[in-house]
Amino acid sequence: MYELKERDKIIVFTGPDGSGRKSVAEAVGQTFGMEKVISYVTRPPRPGEVNGQDYHFITHEDYREMDDQGGFLESVEIDGDFYGIRSLDIEEKLNQHDSVYLILNHQGASILKSIYSDKVIRLFLYADRRTVEDREQKLGLPADVIIKHLSHYDLEMSYRNACEHSFENYDLGQTTYEITNTLERYLQRDLVDKD
Repeated sequence: MYELKERDKIIVFTGPDGSGRKSVAEAVGQTFGMEKVISYVTRPPRPGEVNGQDYHFITHEDYREMDDQGGFLESVEIDGDFYGIRSLDIEEKLNQHDSVYLILNHQGASILKSIYSDKVIRLFLYADRRTVEDREQKLGLPADVIIKHLSHYDLEMSYRNACEHSFENYDLGQTTYEITNTLERYLQRDLVDKD
């Protein structure tokens, strides 16, 4: 397995679907110049998702083949679809940068924490159930997908206290600012005005 360097950090954005993980992660990643590690998934793209940018969308057959070859560091099944992260993707990005970020559910976040220990910083984002539902409707997600996501809401919320930090996310700018301040302590990029 790849030997992480002293400064290497793996930032994991987690929380319920509709909590704004993607928007916040992208804003924070851009602020710090962090590379995103993209998961592989067997479900079709949802409205607004782009292959190779949000996920690598692949068939069940391709996923199984990669998994059989030991390609995935973590692999989880959610509602009949598989999600996985390749260790090779993490290692390649950490070879070029000292920090990377991922957007994962609680299962993926737990697996990464168990493998990489204190190099993983889990940031839990959340909003109330009604807000999450409204956001997903505005994204144009089908009703059955929203219902599935809401059925996982309480389980995802129960992971909050296991994470290193948690943030209520109702305002993208404010949440991004709070997370940037928090991550500055770990990443020491001198981006935040200390006055």
